[in-house]
Amino acid sequence: MLDLAAHSEEGYISLKTIADRQGISMKYLEAIVGNLKRADLLDSTRGKEGGYKLHRPITEYRVGEILRCMEGNLAPVSCINSDGSINCDKAEGCLTAPMWVELDEITGNYLNSITLSDLISGEKWRK
Repeated sequence: MLDLAAHSEEGYISLKTIADRQGISMKYLEAIVGNLKRADLLDSTRGKEGGYKLHRPITEYRVGEILRCMEGNLAPVSCINSDGSINCDKAEGCLTAPMWVELDEITGNYLNSITLSDLISGEKWRK
């Protein structure tokens, strides 16, 4: 996604070009773009000039959205569902559950506050 964001002015970009630039295998990249395409985060076209491009402007992509698309649930422990509820037989008596739920919320809010544009520019972290 960052490669496509950094080269968004180039239009559709082939997987081979992305794989070469990023030093990753085509097979791995094909799996990644499949998920991103199904989530409507990418557009694609076939043919000689075919490839992939971002579906929206880079300012509209949240890192949290992208990571959830690829990873599903980003919770720090397996007993927390993607909606923040707890899935555990011992949840009612669990002393750490509230901490994990809060950490999941903090992490989610942070990741949702960062856009592809923020990552490309780096301005958010410059002091």
